[in-house]
Amino acid sequence: MKTYNWTGFTKRVPINAPAKTIYDAWTTQHGLEKWFLRLAQFTSNHGTLRGRYDQIAPGDRYRWLWHGYSDDVVESQEILSVNSWDGLSFRFSGGCIVTVTLMPEKGQTICELKQHMPMDDVELQRYYFIECGLGWSFYLVNLKSVLEGGLDLRNRNADLREVVTA
Repeated sequence: MKTYNWTGFTKRVPINAPAKTIYDAWTTQHGLEKWFLRLAQFTSNHGTLRGRYDQIAPGDRYRWLWHGYSDDVVESQEILSVNSWDGLSFRFSGGCIVTVTLMPEKGQTICELKQHMPMDDVELQRYYFIECGLGWSFYLVNLKSVLEGGLDLRNRNADLREVVTA
């Protein structure tokens, strides 16, 4: 029987696309809205709203809305780091920290996502481990689908509940 470390998880997906293409899909409003979010707004640490194609920067605040959910389901957090070519990290739900790293492996680019749950409450860790793990698994597959073939698998109907595509 597998023993889980509830404090974090790693998800990896191979994507047949250049690292720069994948990086831009994570670090611009335009990129994130193609595969992940309905709305991905970024505000600089000086209070300026970034443009759709502007690269994010450390200290930026984000406001994210998802397809398949009402505007009441919103995530507003902070970008912690970006390095302009293969990595970024950001705060996420419940105090979690997400780190995305891109690396070459056997002719493809691996997009690796690590989520760390630093809270002390094991029940919260388990909740985020399971719920975010399921969500990130779908969205990483959707990133691959969009970048390799153009097919967006997201549910766009807020009236459809509890589907794996939202």
